[in-house]
Amino acid sequence: MKIIFMGTPDYAAHILERLIQSKNIDVVALFTQPDKPVGRKKILTSPAAKNIALKYNIEIYQPNRLRDEEIIAEITSIECDYIVVAAYGQILPLKILGHAPCINLHASILPQYRGASPIQQTLLHGDTKTGVTAMLMNEGLDTGDILKVNEVEVDENEMSESLFAKLTEIASDLTIDVLENFAKYTPKKQDDSLSSHCKKITKQDGEIEFDNASVIFNKYRAFTPWPGIYLSLGLKLKNIELVECESKNMSGKILDIQKDGIIVGCNKGSIKIISIQPESKNEMSALSYINGKRLNIADTLS
Repeated sequence: MKIIFMGTPDYAAHILERLIQSKNIDVVALFTQPDKPVGRKKILTSPAAKNIALKYNIEIYQPNRLRDEEIIAEITSIECDYIVVAAYGQILPLKILGHAPCINLHASILPQYRGASPIQQTLLHGDTKTGVTAMLMNEGLDTGDILKVNEVEVDENEMSESLFAKLTEIASDLTIDVLENFAKYTPKKQDDSLSSHCKKITKQDGEIEFDNASVIFNKYRAFTPWPGIYLSLGLKLKNIELVECESKNMSGKILDIQKDGIIVGCNKGSIKIISIQPESKNEMSALSYINGKRLNIADTLS
């Protein structure tokens, strides 16, 4: 079968490579976002999916807007059996949706966490399970009929990178399954009353206060490595553990100093901080930081 693939980040790149390596699938084109400047030096960088396509000599298209008539004409001129979409970054116009069945691989159990940051939302909410949904796309944002969902358990200490890796593997397997057995699956409408929408993560989302230990730890799980978690004064908490969730404390008070970190109280609960990065400095142990600041038990970190 012939496939047009649309996707941009690492999640899409892994799925694309699995499709290319499948003996029954011929990926005839990749549509991905344009190269973008990255980092302080603004180095022009290709999307991860493009790098995979280059590796296998797949035809690459990088339009700024799918809704331009010439782009729509170009896509609909490519003969294909399916269009597979994974974290592409644009909503498909109706004319493209009508060209071939469009299958999206979304990293949540829809209709929960429609939108840009489902993996982070899973961790922010402390969910114990998540999954990948294969759905037939429509003109809405992650609102199409569900073909199949593959679920996975989420460990209480799961970090975004490890959950990302799990879901990428699940999505790759699910894509092959749905394509090879498409006729066996009956599309099921989503229950919109159960839906939730998640926005794109920004740097500001990483700012915390010593209010609720459980919330801080879930933010740490969701926002490592980016944007990380940090106090308003710019101090980044690079490596932390959840100690407990119930005690009442003064916000930011140092409760204990241990050989590998410091216990800091929150209004509710407490966390262990192992390493810290002051603004414009290198990461260091929490012990080195408090020694340099001459802080001790009962002092306030914030």
